Amino acid sequence: MPLTPLDIHNKEFGRRLRGYDEDDVNEFLDQIIKDYEMYIRENKELQNQVAALQERLDHFANIEETLSKTIIVAQEAADEVRNNSKKEAQLIVKEAEKNADRIINESLAKSRKIALEIEELKKQASIYRTRFKTLVEAQLELLGTDQWDSLEIKETQENRLERS
Repeated sequence: MPLTPLDIHNKEFGRRLRGYDEDDVNEFLDQIIKDYEMYIRENKELQNQVAALQERLDHFANIEETLSKTIIVAQEAADEVRNNSKKEAQLIVKEAEKNADRIINESLAKSRKIALEIEELKKQASIYRTRFKTLVEAQLELLGTDQWDSLEIKETQENRLERS
């Protein structure tokens, strides 16, 4: 157990012949007591400072730990967002590809349908042209026959009779 200033103050020394001067010893002990008290006070102050600094150190250690955990959580969240974004982008691309394929297939089907309609119209136009040509040729043939003259005479006679 360390000495206290009170222990030093209360210390009694035995007396002998030709010993130390009692006043010098007491004066020296008083100086030791003052210095010892000063060192004890400084030690207490330093212990208080150490405790305060330790408390701050613990506080900062807690902040550091919290920040580390926060950074880890943020990194995990960023990774998750990145992964979700990649998945969403892939889904969008797949959906766009499906839509593009659907549009292309619909366009191809429409173009085939239009091509068939064009072919059908060409056939109908050819048939119409052939029929019209046949009709025109028949009419020309009719105009070129003698029967036309007889029709004209008949028609003229009928008109005269009607007028009369």
